[in-house]
Amino acid sequence: MKKIAIFGANGNFGYQAVKAFTRAGWQVRAITRDGIYDRVEVAETASADAMDKTQVIAATKGCGYILNCVNPPYPKWGEMCMPVALNIISAAKQHGAVHLFPANVYNYGTEIPSVIHNSSPMKPDTKKGRIRLDMEQLFEKFAIENGVQTIIIRAGDFFGGQNPDTSWFDLAICKSLAKGKMTYPGPMDIIHSWAYLPDFAQSFVEMAEQSEKLDKFQTFLFEGHAISGNQLISALENVVGKPLKPARIPWSLIRLAGIFSPMMKEVSEMSYLWDAPHQMDASKLKSRIGELQHTPLEKALSKALANSDFEFQIDKEIPQALAST
Repeated sequence: MKKIAIFGANGNFGYQAVKAFTRAGWQVRAITRDGIYDRVEVAETASADAMDKTQVIAATKGCGYILNCVNPPYPKWGEMCMPVALNIISAAKQHGAVHLFPANVYNYGTEIPSVIHNSSPMKPDTKKGRIRLDMEQLFEKFAIENGVQTIIIRAGDFFGGQNPDTSWFDLAICKSLAKGKMTYPGPMDIIHSWAYLPDFAQSFVEMAEQSEKLDKFQTFLFEGHAISGNQLISALENVVGKPLKPARIPWSLIRLAGIFSPMMKEVSEMSYLWDAPHQMDASKLKSRIGELQHTPLEKALSKALANSDFEFQIDKEIPQALAST
């Protein structure tokens, strides 16, 4: 039986990854900072501070695969992302494990293509975009110089998580559905790339099971749901059974708040993603695993709404996962 260690198991994507790999018959070790994990039945749990290389290596001993689902809060990306990436890829080297990583679209910068292909140039011009590219270049270096295999699957903004205050979908877009309003971060006619997390997690299972057939460093794109705000509000209206009034995120106020709030400053840096149409060309991924698991939009939205609480307000700082996965 194949065995995988999943860092960040209590997070939105980590939770779905644990479910997907467990359902597929894998032996899963759920790794959290305190070693406590009771959300999905797994064979093992372990504690590790992802910033501590010794702990990371110890927690992953005996695992042939390591999935990095750690996503630090935006203001801590500069101090945490690269050290965590280095510690986890070093553990993969130590154990001869396959390294799996969920990527986002920040690498392409403000000139993000309307249709992203595997060959699309990466021109990060934001701090977080440069950090993400540095991480992926680190993984490629370990693949070339040390033979550590890395499989990257890139996706857009996520929905369908279990933590209601950690995504644009939960915190902003759907927070006022009960009041008959959908709050959208950008123009309603712009195509935006979304990843329904259970589908995204399943793509990692299928690629991990084919790792022996892949080169040492491989990047794939996950199609998900490429939809406009108009398409999203129409689907949500069908799900909730009533008309919804669109409202806009007050970006000018968020930028103003960024003068005093590091989180708001970091969030506002990524506002361009709502003004620039973008979607993924998943032909390379499909060529490997055939048709991807793709939950129809309204069904995915219905499940996402059932797992979340939309009565909270946005009068607190926007949490870290107003970021992509």
